[in-house]
Order: sequence, then structure tokens, then C-alpha cells
Amino acid sequence: MIAIGCDHGGYELKKSLEKHLDEKGIAYRDLGCDSTESVDYPEYGHAVAKAVADGSCEKGIVICSTGIGISIAANKVPGIRAALCTDTVMARLTREHNDANVLALGAYIVGPHLAEEITDTFLSTEFSGVERHARRVGKIEDV
Repeated sequence: MIAIGCDHGGYELKKSLEKHLDEKGIAYRDLGCDSTESVDYPEYGHAVAKAVADGSCEKGIVICSTGIGISIAANKVPGIRAALCTDTVMARLTREHNDANVLALGAYIVGPHLAEEITDTFLSTEFSGVERHARRVGKIEDV
């Protein structure tokens, strides 16, 4: 199960990604927001991050206009490694090297087609488990 959430700036991209996830048969939990009416992104970044941190969802996707603010909010939750990705290389490497568990997207930065490719890459790529990467992820978690 994937947790997905956004603010008003990410609403349209979230709806587009939900359709894509439906077409791929990937289960998700929509944690809001529910319109383009102005809301505060930390609420939705925290909600997605908490769902991942408590284990009720395997991974998360957070979306705001740039992806910056909502990724900062998600990263405040212990155990979350949210990564803002603007291409598929970033999505692959953050999973392989950082074991990122939340994908952040900027709706004003990437369009729907690229967001789908980034999401597919993020969700299908496994953590490499290579010792140096595991050691570094451990050091992130020790802070």
C-alpha cells in the first residue's frame, strides 16, 4: 500500500498519479488534500510520512508545487527518508543508495507523464543493500 498526499498545488498531479496507480493495480491510500483550495502542506506531508513510519503503508508519495516544502515536512517524521526527484535517475539512485521511502514531486516542475515515470522507477527499484549504502543510511537514522 502506498500513501499519497498533496497540498493544493499538487492536487491535479496527485489525481493524475492516482489514475496511473489504478491502471497499474497499485493500491494506495489518499491522505488528502481534496481540492485546489489553499491548504497547509505540512499537514499532508506529515500524514503520509506517519503512515509510512508506522508501517501501515510501505512507501509514500508527497506532492506540492515545488516538492520542497512537503519533503521538508515529511522528513521531520522519524524513520522517513523523503527524496525530491525530478527525473528517473534520481528516483532510481535514491532507492538504491538512500533507501528513500517517500517520493516527493513538484507539480510545477514535472508534468504528469514524467511524474508517472519517476513514480514507476521509485516504486520498482529496491535498496541495493551494499554495505557502504547501508552504513550511510544507518548514520542518517542515528541522528
